[in-house]
Amino acid sequence: MATAASQKQVSKKRKFVADGVFYAELNELLTTILAEDGYSGVEVRVTPIKTEIIIRATRTREVLGEKGRRIRELTALVERRFDFPENSVELFAERVDNRALCAQAQAESLRYKLLGGLPVRRAAYGVLRFVMENGAKGVEVTVSGKLRAQRAKVMKFADGYLLSTGTPKEMYVDQAIRNVDMRQGILGIRVKIMMAYDPEGKSGPKTRLPDDITIHEPKEDTVFPIEATTTEEEVPAAAAAPEAVVAEEQQQPAAAVEITA
Repeated sequence: MATAASQKQVSKKRKFVADGVFYAELNELLTTILAEDGYSGVEVRVTPIKTEIIIRATRTREVLGEKGRRIRELTALVERRFDFPENSVELFAERVDNRALCAQAQAESLRYKLLGGLPVRRAAYGVLRFVMENGAKGVEVTVSGKLRAQRAKVMKFADGYLLSTGTPKEMYVDQAIRNVDMRQGILGIRVKIMMAYDPEGKSGPKTRLPDDITIHEPKEDTVFPIEATTTEEEVPAAAAAPEAVVAEEQQQPAAAVEITA
């Protein structure tokens, strides 16, 4: 499907739509198959030779299977489902370093807790505490549906700082939605996790928030020593005395000399 769209001469609009549909169907397929293995997302890289599909999961050993058996089965399944030529698709498994900052992994964890019979409030607060203890800036868990009574309601649990709108929200907030088939009905789960700023880009975005302000410490004042200078007023009186005596002698009139015969 995606290969046919890329090989034929199609418009950019149609190719964009075809790639989006392919990604959505592939993500849904892998979510269903790898739900118990901590599936956290997929990345598709199209090269002239092959199409590389990178599966992100918390338990990559289960995704690969014994001697790579399961990953080969997934490769054959993707080729048949999307009409790829043989040996034109290659699947890889990438491990998620910090599963606490992955919204999809936490949504699956909450889903299995609810299926196991754990109360909603206790399960949600467990996810909140685990996420915040592992370096998240904020987290929000929303559970909607028939929780206990026959009337459906929405319970929202939040902790920390969380953005809701704007471009920074798209960079910093990871979101996942799951459905839980309970006995009394279907519950909806939504998990939002806001990551912290990371200059290296490993556990968060490299881009700073627009309102992030850094206050620098003021520099210490440097005092420079001032050299003493001699002025006319500071001239010692002893040095000025001879000049005063000479001036007084010049101002005195000459003494009269009496001549006697």
